[in-house]
Amino acid sequence: MVTTTTTVEAELLRLAGSVPDPELPVLTLEELGVVRAVHLRGADAVEVELTPTYTGCPAIEAMSLDIERVLREHGLRDVTVRTVLAPAWSTDDITAEGRRKLREFGIAPPRSGAASGPVPLELGPTRTHAPVPVHCPHCGSADTELLSRFSSTACKALRRCLACREPFDHFKEV
Repeated sequence: MVTTTTTVEAELLRLAGSVPDPELPVLTLEELGVVRAVHLRGADAVEVELTPTYTGCPAIEAMSLDIERVLREHGLRDVTVRTVLAPAWSTDDITAEGRRKLREFGIAPPRSGAASGPVPLELGPTRTHAPVPVHCPHCGSADTELLSRFSSTACKALRRCLACREPFDHFKEV
């Protein structure tokens, strides 16, 4: 089934995508790649498709409420935000601008193209070096180590740079 996006739907998609991510407010939902589509359902009714970064993402409710608020502020009376799990979100959905902002914010962005194939999983000691280098967002060194597989959110890992000794979050590839 082929669907076309109207000019109004494209503008509403831009508005919904302009909402800051509640866990990473440096990124918009568009830059994170989680707002999938907007469909007009009448003169003042709209349905937004939102894909969480992972099925149990606790921020999905806050994202939905923020999208509803923004679209209602722009004159839409009936706003429905629907969670869509397929196709699944991937870190490849983060825009280049989003990756740049993560790096500037001190979070190592996921490696580009990592989700285009299987993400390697290695079992072993907590302090491990990544099979593919994770570059420090502070100094750019690839000499980093994993401190914890989970950081402030489940989608990030805690790493430390062995060159500048600074800890940093790494947005894990999915």
